[in-house]
Amino acid sequence: MKLIIVIISNKDIGKVLEALSKAGILATKISTTGQFLEGGHSCAFIGIEEEKTEEVFDLIKQNVTKRIVRRQGVNSTLAGTLLTQPVDVEEYGGVAFTIDVEDFRKF
Repeated sequence: MKLIIVIISNKDIGKVLEALSKAGILATKISTTGQFLEGGHSCAFIGIEEEKTEEVFDLIKQNVTKRIVRRQGVNSTLAGTLLTQPVDVEEYGGVAFTIDVEDFRKF
């Protein structure tokens, strides 16, 4: 048994959860905060049999979008620096972690 924890942009979480549900895969969504994705993100916890992990990853990959976002540069004490100019940054639609589950019980 595996636990997949995936951090997904709020722009994509609905599509991902719908695709998982259609495939009969249950997930728990938790709203989170952090610095990973602009515009907000959520975590989905997915308990799944080991042989189905690639199916889950495929569904996630098909339903998230990489985006180019404009971010403000870093602050600098150097006079006349270009570091504060906006820059384009590639933002991934999600990041996943897989954890081995030693014990799983339903109550």
